[in-house]
Amino acid sequence: MHIIESIRIALQSLWANKLRSVLTLLGVVIGVAAVIAVVTFVSGINDYVAKKIFGLGADVFIASKMSQVETNVEHFLEAEKRKDLTLEDYEAVLEACHHCDYVGALAQTGGKVKRNEQSISDTNIQGVTPSIATIVDTDLSYGRMINETDLSNHSQVAVVGADIVEHLLSGADPLGQEIRIDGWTYQVIGVGKKKGKTLGQSEDNYALIPITVYLKKYGSHNNSIEIWSKASATGVPLNQAIDEARAALRARRHDQPGKDDSFELETNESLLGIWAGLSNTFFMATIGIAAVSLVVGGIVIMNIMLVAVTERTREIGIRKALGARREDVLLQFLIESVILSLIGGLLGVLSGVSFAEVVTAIIGMPSSIKLWAVAAGLTVSATVGIFFGVYPARKAARLDPIVALRFEM
Repeated sequence: MHIIESIRIALQSLWANKLRSVLTLLGVVIGVAAVIAVVTFVSGINDYVAKKIFGLGADVFIASKMSQVETNVEHFLEAEKRKDLTLEDYEAVLEACHHCDYVGALAQTGGKVKRNEQSISDTNIQGVTPSIATIVDTDLSYGRMINETDLSNHSQVAVVGADIVEHLLSGADPLGQEIRIDGWTYQVIGVGKKKGKTLGQSEDNYALIPITVYLKKYGSHNNSIEIWSKASATGVPLNQAIDEARAALRARRHDQPGKDDSFELETNESLLGIWAGLSNTFFMATIGIAAVSLVVGGIVIMNIMLVAVTERTREIGIRKALGARREDVLLQFLIESVILSLIGGLLGVLSGVSFAEVVTAIIGMPSSIKLWAVAAGLTVSATVGIFFGVYPARKAARLDPIVALRFEM
C-alpha cells in the first residue's frame, strides 16, 4: 500500500470519528503543552537572570557577608553569625586591590518615600559610594550622581528612579525638589533612566543616597554592606583581583590560615551556576509531571486504537481478502496512531507557546521560545504514538481474514 494512500485513509478515519479523535488528543496536548510551557518559562527566566539580575559583567565580583543565593540551610545559619562587612573593610579592599579599576560599597533596605500628602512604598533604598554607579552601569536621564563630597559632608541628597518622579514629582522639575525617605528630608539631585520591570516588579522604584548618610540613618549594626569591585580591563585575570581583595578582607577580619573565609566572594559565573542548579531542579520536576500526562495520553491512544480495530474488523477482513498483507494493515494502524499523536503534539506546542505568551503579557514573566523544545515536543509525541500504537496495529495485522469477514458488531 502506498504511504500517501495510507495517510489519506488514516485522516478519513479520524475525521469520521471527530469527537473520539479530539478526546484522544487531549492527553497528548496537555502533556506536550506543559513541557513546552515549562521549557519556555525556564529558558526565558534563565536568559533574563543572566542579563538583568546577575548581569554583573565578566570583570565584576562582590564581597558580602553571605551569598546572594543561598541553598544550604546550615551554611545560611552559619553565615548569619559572621561579622558584618563595614566601610573600613571597603576601604581596605579599595587600598589593596591594585588590579581593580573601581571599588564601591552598597547597602540597601526597603522604605517609604513621601512628598506632601503623596507617598510610594516598597522603595529600594540604597546607600552607595560614587563608583557603584559605574560598576552597575546606572544611567541618568538628567542631574548628577552622588559624589565624594556628598559622602564626606554627609549630604542628604538622593538620586531617584522614574517611579518616584511619576508618583511624587510629576508636573515639576524634580531636580532640587525635597522628598522624605523614612522620615528624613533629601534633595533630589538626579533621576535614573527608566528600566521597566523584572519578573513583574518595577526596577524604577529606588532612591540612592550617600552610604555615610544611609549608615547614620539605619545604623551600622546588623547592616552589613556589599563591596563591589570591577577588575582592570588590561588583560589581568579576574582571579588576581579577587585574590587581592580576599587577602585584604581576611587580614581585616583576622581569618586564621587554613580556615574558610568569613565572607563570600561571588562573580557573575558563580551566581549563574547556583541559579542554573535551582532552575534545573525545577525543570526536571515539572518535566516529570508532564511526562505522566504524556503516558496517560499514550494509554488513551492505545485504548482508542484497540476499539478502532474491533470496530473495523470486517474492513480489515475485506482488505486482506483483496490482497492486503500483514505489513500493510500494521502500517495503516501505526500511521493513524502517529498522526493522532503528531496532531496532539502540534496542538500542544501551539497551546504551550500561547499560554507562555499570555502569561508574559499579563504578569511580565519572561519567556523564550526554543526551537529545540518545539522539535523535541513533536518528536516525543510521535514516539508516544508509535510506542502505544504498536500493540493495536499488530493485533489488527494478525486477524484471520475469514474470521474477520464473519465478524459482526
